[in-house]
Amino acid sequence: MTTSSPAPLLSPQMLEQLERLELVSRKIFRGRLQGERRSRRKGQSVEFADFRNYVPGDDVRFIDWNLYARLDRLFLKVFLEEEDLHFFVAIDASASMDFGTPTKLQFAKQLAAALGFIGLCRTDRVKLETLGESVRRPGPVLRGRRDLWRMLEYLAAITPNHNVPFAESLREFCLRNRGQGVLVLISDLMDKQGFEQGLRFLLTQPFDVYVVQVLSREEMAPDLRGDLKLVDSEDADFTEITASQPLLQRYQRNLAAFLQSAKDYCTHRGMTYLMSASDASVEQMVTGYLRTRGLVR
Repeated sequence: MTTSSPAPLLSPQMLEQLERLELVSRKIFRGRLQGERRSRRKGQSVEFADFRNYVPGDDVRFIDWNLYARLDRLFLKVFLEEEDLHFFVAIDASASMDFGTPTKLQFAKQLAAALGFIGLCRTDRVKLETLGESVRRPGPVLRGRRDLWRMLEYLAAITPNHNVPFAESLREFCLRNRGQGVLVLISDLMDKQGFEQGLRFLLTQPFDVYVVQVLSREEMAPDLRGDLKLVDSEDADFTEITASQPLLQRYQRNLAAFLQSAKDYCTHRGMTYLMSASDASVEQMVTGYLRTRGLVR
């Protein structure tokens, strides 16, 4: 009996499109290595930006002697400094993500692979993390196209059932990843304790945060009938229901309120929120929605 292998995370056609894009930060980030993008932070690079008054202790090599000859005052040349982008992807691999066709976790892997590849093409510093797992198995730090296979191997090895509470897993993520950068969190935001406390930890770091909430079509429009026993995939808690039209209508109202609360929480705190179905096109998500929201260009 043969089993079908999962589809590749990145097709050759998608790779060709993605390599023409780049990740963008809405904030100024300082990297350890010189990167390919210009920042608004003034430094001593190759592209002239402005002049400023000379003060004792400045490097005399950057004095503009032509201005001194004309104005009899010392001015220093200031240049735009180049810096690298630190890009993080945090993937929720709890048991609830192993649901849908395709699963929410598979969508998360594909989106992480697509965004990670864009960063690798631009020599950004890319780091992947699996929420709840990285304490035992830290995610890789990647840079450059040569690390593409390392990224794909790491993503392919992610399995569900990392049922660490959402808030605890994001607290651990922030403790391990201090500093500045762009963070994309991919999760269904389903936790009995709520998502608010977990997202609050992200506000303690100077991250440029994008929250991608992913749900399956089965969750968005459940086709249920009759007497059912529903079992929680993460803690085995269960409830018995009789699926009826009034009950399904109440479910839709609660779902809409849940999604709106997540969007409002993120928007009011400076985080970019997007919602996607697990069967949506990752290519369209990256080249369309995320491009519109300013993450890629």
